[in-house]
Amino acid sequence: MAGLVAGARARQLGLEPVVLEKGARPGGSMLLSSGVVWRHRELDDFRAECPGGDLALQRLVYERLDDALDWLESLGAPVLERDTGNPRTTGRRFDTFGLTDALGRTAGDVRLRGTPPRDYEGALVLATGGFPAALADRLRLILRANPWSTGDGLWLARRRGAATAGDLDEFYGRNLPAPPARVAEEDFRPLSQLYGQFAVAVNLRGETFGPETPAWSETDLVQATARQPWGRAWYAVDGRALQERVRERTVAEMVAAAEAAGGDVRRAETVAGLGLELPRSEKLAEPPFAAVLVQAGVTQTLGGVRVDERARVLRADGSAVDGLYAAGADVGRIGSGGWSSGLAAALVLGLAAAETAAAELAS
Repeated sequence: MAGLVAGARARQLGLEPVVLEKGARPGGSMLLSSGVVWRHRELDDFRAECPGGDLALQRLVYERLDDALDWLESLGAPVLERDTGNPRTTGRRFDTFGLTDALGRTAGDVRLRGTPPRDYEGALVLATGGFPAALADRLRLILRANPWSTGDGLWLARRRGAATAGDLDEFYGRNLPAPPARVAEEDFRPLSQLYGQFAVAVNLRGETFGPETPAWSETDLVQATARQPWGRAWYAVDGRALQERVRERTVAEMVAAAEAAGGDVRRAETVAGLGLELPRSEKLAEPPFAAVLVQAGVTQTLGGVRVDERARVLRADGSAVDGLYAAGADVGRIGSGGWSSGLAAALVLGLAAAETAAAELAS
């Protein structure tokens, strides 16, 4: 999304941008998302939920997002909903295919199977989606993103002397049914096991782990799962939990989806019948019981390139690398310590990168 936004805005500003898409289609991981572009309703809430983030970048996203959403609509991007369904946040949900099409039409020259340029003239905006594919491979986790985001932006920025920001091992993701479950791109959302708050999480050694009360996004529980043996764990729930609703789905429906995908799902009328080492817990009191083997899936890396609020790539001493900008998940330390909208950061910083580049090229 960040690259298409930067290309679209640059063309509006009179430049002739070329968007080099590494993959076989435009849209990156944005195309696979829910399409909800959101911000926290209060900046203080943003800070509280992502305490490790850069305040200047968080303020930039918070202050510019509403106008940026209007800009997307002005391009013809179709809005599906004007509410996030979460009282903590505000934003809009777009049709991701329509959004990709609107941005691509405006950007103009979008070249598929593009490669990172080693030599170029003028300005370069890095918008390669971070490195979730590389991180998932290194940690032996499930990749819950497009397969082309392997860290090209980070590699190129470092070669140019850029500093990094944030923890390069920190990520946002979801726990998914572990293999032998079959999880294709179109299954990333429907197969997410998003009910950790109601479950007892036990690793393969029979040990409970993770936060007692997971954050509303549950990204803290997913990262805790990633640190367990093989990045896997059992989610055990009782009859009360199965009836609970998380957004538009019940826990029972999420468990059934994991089962239908071929995941390791166990059901029993007693806790002992599940065949697992489970602790005594108030969460496991009423039959029937179910347990799902899950594995952490990496959606977006949270560490990355260091930039300022004008999207200029920075060195360790704070000076800007001439002609180099970064946006989206290539930028580190926005949602550090929690989770914020990756699409919002891609949109706002994509605009900032194009506008800064246009201003500097004209000067």
